[in-house]
Amino acid sequence: MESFGNFDYVIIGAGTAGCLLANRLSQNPDNKVLILEAGSKDKYLRTKIPVGYLFSMGSPKTDWCYTTEKEIGLNGRSLNYPRGRVLGGSSAINGMIYMRGQAKNYDHWKSEGNTGWGWDDVLPYFKKSEDHFKGTDDFHGVGGAWRVEQQRLSWEVLDTFAEACTQSGIPPNEDFNRGTNFGVGYFEVNQRKGVRVSADSAFLKPIRHRKNLAIITNASVEKITFESKKATGVIFQKDKKSTSVPFYVKARCEVILSAGSINTPKILQLSGIGSPNLLKGFGIDVIHSLEGVGQNLQDHLQIRTVFKLKNAKTLNDTYKSLFGKIGMGLEYLFNRSGPISMAPSQLGVFAKSDPSLDYPNLQYHIQPLSLDAFGEPLHRFSAITASVCNLQPDSCGEVTIRSPNADDNPIIKPNYLSSQTDKDIAAKSITL
Repeated sequence: MESFGNFDYVIIGAGTAGCLLANRLSQNPDNKVLILEAGSKDKYLRTKIPVGYLFSMGSPKTDWCYTTEKEIGLNGRSLNYPRGRVLGGSSAINGMIYMRGQAKNYDHWKSEGNTGWGWDDVLPYFKKSEDHFKGTDDFHGVGGAWRVEQQRLSWEVLDTFAEACTQSGIPPNEDFNRGTNFGVGYFEVNQRKGVRVSADSAFLKPIRHRKNLAIITNASVEKITFESKKATGVIFQKDKKSTSVPFYVKARCEVILSAGSINTPKILQLSGIGSPNLLKGFGIDVIHSLEGVGQNLQDHLQIRTVFKLKNAKTLNDTYKSLFGKIGMGLEYLFNRSGPISMAPSQLGVFAKSDPSLDYPNLQYHIQPLSLDAFGEPLHRFSAITASVCNLQPDSCGEVTIRSPNADDNPIIKPNYLSSQTDKDIAAKSITL
């Protein structure tokens, strides 16, 4: 094993949280900071052009390409489970939608004993990071690195859908990020003039010159090391090959694990923190018995519905024409607007499956297009897609290691629709 030196802080994962942490911690020149990223530098055009997410998801250059186990609640199917593997993490391949949670969600966390996590506690940090197109007010900030803009396109069919929502009793909502999401409106996006803004481009790229910051890509973390129960360092491989020698880096202050909801429990388990039965079964020494590691995975299962339309123009109609495609390209080339600047979803609706609920438990994504699956051609008929998810699912799954080998993908079991309540809400959500 080869020494990689000593750092005050070692951050595992250069995703949304990791990039921001590296930025904040390295502001103090006395802090020596190392950030390790399993993916490569973000040198891809498709991670800059908004519609490029179609090609980033499922590509091993930018995605871990995980899949779930076969799900009973999905009739035995497994699903692709995109997770960013590049500087910026999932913020480099996701839908760019800028969305805070409900104020009541944060206040509930605080009421459960999580001091500092109430809405009034976290709002100043949201504002600090923001550079919001509307300017500064009680809910938004300017001057931060995280650019937030309006979408640079419009569709009459989406305006009509929004009007139908208001006629059915769902109020307009011009800004979902003020603590109350109930209503219908257009999503805001992390873009700057029609180009994606990722955590890397916002928080990491501008400060790469700092002499107290080291950014290592293609770094595969094998485990965290401990003395007694104190994390002391990280073992990783760089540009891994069959002849590669592992590196050991020592952390004088902290090892910060920000590898996401899938790889964080995986690394903890490989490091000896988790269920003793699981760890011993793979011959891993138990550093700390903690049954909850990898448990209680909850996810927002999207249920898609497609509606054929008459006498309405959608992206399907534009895309099927050669001249339409040329027009889209020219519009983006000269104006950075139009369909190529699109996030996956444009119009959002937050609603209640039961009117007696205190706040919305359903989120709808409305798109002026339809297709069989991401990456497939658009349908040749006019259509819109309305997908919906349950924001407060009861179903819980788990993430566990598949083997003691860090190269093996973890086992991902979301257990979608395993509770009767979730099944009932799913049925209501598509008939609301």
